[in-house]
Amino acid sequence: MVDKAKFIWLDGKFIPWDQAQVHILTHTLHYGLGVFEGVRAYQCANGRTAIFRLPEHTRRLFDSAHILQMEIPFSEDDINQACIEALRQNDQKEAYLRPLIFIGDGAMGLHPQNNPIRVAVITWVWGAYLGDEGLLSGIRLKTSSFTRHHVNVMMTSAKGVGNYVNSILAKREVTKAGYDEALLLDTAGYVAEASGENIFMVKNGIIKTPPSTSILPGITRDCVIVIAKDLGIPIQEARFSRDDLYIADEAFLSGTAAEITPVRELDDRRIGTGKPGPITKKIQETYFDAVHGKKPRYDSWLTYV
Repeated sequence: MVDKAKFIWLDGKFIPWDQAQVHILTHTLHYGLGVFEGVRAYQCANGRTAIFRLPEHTRRLFDSAHILQMEIPFSEDDINQACIEALRQNDQKEAYLRPLIFIGDGAMGLHPQNNPIRVAVITWVWGAYLGDEGLLSGIRLKTSSFTRHHVNVMMTSAKGVGNYVNSILAKREVTKAGYDEALLLDTAGYVAEASGENIFMVKNGIIKTPPSTSILPGITRDCVIVIAKDLGIPIQEARFSRDDLYIADEAFLSGTAAEITPVRELDDRRIGTGKPGPITKKIQETYFDAVHGKKPRYDSWLTYV
C-alpha cells in the first residue's frame, strides 16, 4: 500500500492526493498508450535532498513520448521543476517520483484522435523494491516462460505503459512459484533483463550486460557502466545465455526502484558462492555513495531540492 502524500501535480497544478482522479473513459486506461518514469530522491550526507539524475529521466520521458507520438504539453524544465516542487509541497526528504504521461478521455477506439495529453507527477515514500534483505544478501531469480518484446512488436526503447503487461505476467508467474524476481529472455533466447531491472553478470573479473538493442536503456544501468569504468573494472555489452549466467561468478540487477540488488540464485542454481561477490559489493557501495552525495565525482548526477 502506498502511503498518501499531501499533493499530486496534475496538468500544471498541485491538488490534494484524493482529488487526483480521472474519468473512467480515460483512453490510456482502456488501450495502454502512455509513458512514465521512475525517479528517486535521497537525503544526502550534507542533509539536503537531491533527485538522482533527474534531467536524464526527464529526457527519456520525452524520448519515450516522441517514439509513441505523444506531444507533451509542458517543457522538460516544467517537468523538472514539478518534480522538485512536489517534494517541497509534500515535505519529503526521500521519495520515489513517478512522472506519468497519459491520454485523457474523449474519443474512444484505438485512435485517440484529439484527446488531451495529460501529465502527472506523483511522489511517495518507497523502500527497497526487492527488500532490504535482497539488497544485503541477494535475491532468487527464475527464468520466466514469457519472452521479452521484439523490437518490432513493442517499442523497446520507450518506457511505455503497455509494455509492462509482459513484466506483470512474468513477475506474477515466478513470485507465485516462490521466487523474488523474473528473468526474461529475448526472442533469440538470450538473456534480456528482469521484469523491471537490467541485469549484469561477472565472470573472471569482467562485467557483462546485454546490449541495449532490445531492452530499455536503463539510467541506473548507465551509472553501473560509468562506475565500473571509473573503478577500472572491464565491462562489456554483449549477449549471453542463461547457462552463461548459471556459471557466472556474480550477478546483480540495476534499476531506479531496485537500485543495485545482488542475485544469489537463478533457476535453483547458486550463482558463484551464493552471496554478493566483491565486484557487486563495490559497485553497490559506490552507487549508494553517489546517490547520497558522498562522491564528488558524481555530483553532476544530483539535482538538489
